[in-house]
Amino acid sequence: MSARVSSVACGAVLRRNGFLNSPHVLSVAPMMERTDRHCRYFLRLLSPNSWLYTEMITAAALVDGRRFHLLEFHPDEHPVALQLGGSEPGKLAQAARFGATAGYDEINLNVGCPSDRVQSGRFGAALMAEPEKVADCVNAMAEAVDIPITVKTRLGIDDLDSYEFLHQFVEIVSGAGCRTVVIHARKALLSGLSPKENRQIPPLDYGRVHRLKSDYPSLKVILNGGLDTEEKTVEQLDFVDGVMLGRQAYLNPYFLGELDSKLFGGAPVPSRERALGDFLPYVRQELDRGTPLKVMTRHLLGLYAGCPGGRAWRRFLGELPSGEEGFAALERVEPASAHAAAMA
Repeated sequence: MSARVSSVACGAVLRRNGFLNSPHVLSVAPMMERTDRHCRYFLRLLSPNSWLYTEMITAAALVDGRRFHLLEFHPDEHPVALQLGGSEPGKLAQAARFGATAGYDEINLNVGCPSDRVQSGRFGAALMAEPEKVADCVNAMAEAVDIPITVKTRLGIDDLDSYEFLHQFVEIVSGAGCRTVVIHARKALLSGLSPKENRQIPPLDYGRVHRLKSDYPSLKVILNGGLDTEEKTVEQLDFVDGVMLGRQAYLNPYFLGELDSKLFGGAPVPSRERALGDFLPYVRQELDRGTPLKVMTRHLLGLYAGCPGGRAWRRFLGELPSGEEGFAALERVEPASAHAAAMA
């Protein structure tokens, strides 16, 4: 298959594997300090079919904190999943109820984040060592809400990284009511590596995820990790139920849009200029609500990734004034000439 996969070839893959009715064919990973509601709204303008995820929100923050602020999202984001962090079944069940009431389409449990902060709370990737506890959490949430409960995890942690360990972990968790698992195709090292290094240094092992799907044909298995080209991403759909993009979708959102268009064979991805123009009314509304401009425009930095003038575009956004002055400058970048502005 060529490096740039045709929409005909992509559609053939989906039809052959019966994935056109699967909601998770293409999704965007939950990313801390990235996939907030402003980011998700912008990504939806480029990708009408992808399944979007919130940043991880701890169950404790929802139970004890400012729920409305944390759960707010725009209706145009659908389908959108709420990712929760935690290890107390009761609090997770309560947080899941809040998420379902807020209108989320799915609750996802984080069993993959290796950060020290998450480990200190005894959740994230560290929970892989306690599959029965994960099952208790999944079961509590499944009994509390009517929307799907899913789990995002790793191949393993530290020395618990055999295929037999992964197989047993999934056996226990799926038995508690989880019918979709997202597997980051690397193990996590809980000491000695930063979260960034844990996304890069442990080797990818797609074959192990493929084997898991083969062993659990009725379970939806979504593959995440290292998917940075069309060819590599589409090839995985021969083996699993869906693919989840991470940093590649954030750093180059147009890649996500192009992949969406090719996979689903719908309307062509809107131009970068059109996406920018369509984002401005949302920015206007949020400014009127008191949202700082740069909280939103920071998600536009990758719009011209890989294009001539991309660096100039990032500089333009970096130097953009705040508030009304900055918004006026964005409005003056007419959609038809946005790329020219990026090349200035």
